[in-house]
Amino acid sequence: MQLKPIEQSFSVAYAYKLHFTQDLFAVKNSLLKDILDGYKKDKRVKLLFVIDDGVSTSHQDLLNEITKYCKAHSKNIEYTESIVIKGGEQCKNDYSSVERVLKGINDQHIDRHSFVVGIGGGALIDMVGYAAAIAHRGVKLIRIPTTVLSQNDSAVGVKNSFNIFEKKNFLGTFAPPYAIINDSDFLLTLEQRDWISGIAEAIKVALIKDANFFEYIESNAEKLKDRLLEPMQYVIYKCAEMHMHHIAQGGDPFESGSSRPLDFGHWAAHKLEQMSGYTLRHGEAVAKGIALDVTYAHLMGLISETMLRRILQVMQNIGFDLQMPVSTESEMTALLVGIQEFQEHLGGELCITLITRIGVKHDVHEIDMDSMKKAVNTLNKIC
Repeated sequence: MQLKPIEQSFSVAYAYKLHFTQDLFAVKNSLLKDILDGYKKDKRVKLLFVIDDGVSTSHQDLLNEITKYCKAHSKNIEYTESIVIKGGEQCKNDYSSVERVLKGINDQHIDRHSFVVGIGGGALIDMVGYAAAIAHRGVKLIRIPTTVLSQNDSAVGVKNSFNIFEKKNFLGTFAPPYAIINDSDFLLTLEQRDWISGIAEAIKVALIKDANFFEYIESNAEKLKDRLLEPMQYVIYKCAEMHMHHIAQGGDPFESGSSRPLDFGHWAAHKLEQMSGYTLRHGEAVAKGIALDVTYAHLMGLISETMLRRILQVMQNIGFDLQMPVSTESEMTALLVGIQEFQEHLGGELCITLITRIGVKHDVHEIDMDSMKKAVNTLNKIC
């Protein structure tokens, strides 16, 4: 008996919102309560909070504010507990962080109609999202990012991840959050390097998608460096909007193909982070990665020297150190291994995004290793 294949196809629509606010856990701020009420009208929703220890240290009343808020809105919110975890990239390297979140989900009986609320920088948001996605095959997640980079980039997408085998984001899921809430008050306590770090992701999307946005960053570089909130809020909003638009309209939200323009500058960035023992912030590494790839683009005749120096100058005006920490042949070899690892992470053929002018991306499928080595040395001479 010849049996025919059974074929089935289906589509699932995803929708989530990025909200902007200040003083999120003030009792009079109804945003979080309203978001939960929109999920279950006039019913209590169980919440488990996972908080970056750096955030709780900088905002010492935060845990108390959360419990007060939940108590004041107990008609909508059933508070369980707040788990404080050491943030930074190390929480993505230590699986005990994932296990602590999973234990909280299990102990507090968090199910698919409950929420995990992650509050912290991009690394903690990634890790918490990964844990939430694998528990019960997915419990609902609300992200509250607290750094520039997480508010404009890492927390606004659909990816969650964990590092293993000395490779960044080797484990991961595509699981959109239920909502993201950007509270600008969290930015005010950032260290300077964390304040500017996330601007690298804005420069990234501007260079590949929007020359006008790059010009805005260029003309406001000193204001951004000096921590003026208004231009930073615009940069965060515009960058997040462009990231979310790409996810929705780019045709490949779950990255089935090999072209990933939002990873411009990231092949080197990921490797530099690993080589530094994750002492480099992600945004700092992205800035170096972008600088390297635009230098390579110049050497390959894609952009002029004038354009190269203009881009590098903008990043230096903001405060980025663009020196590549590569001084020996073994370090150069280790860095260039990142190209192969990036291809493995992409799957399929190698696809590296470069630019032909500001605002216009250009994908290449081969890298001339001698020219890339020259790009490293050229960049270090310029900067």
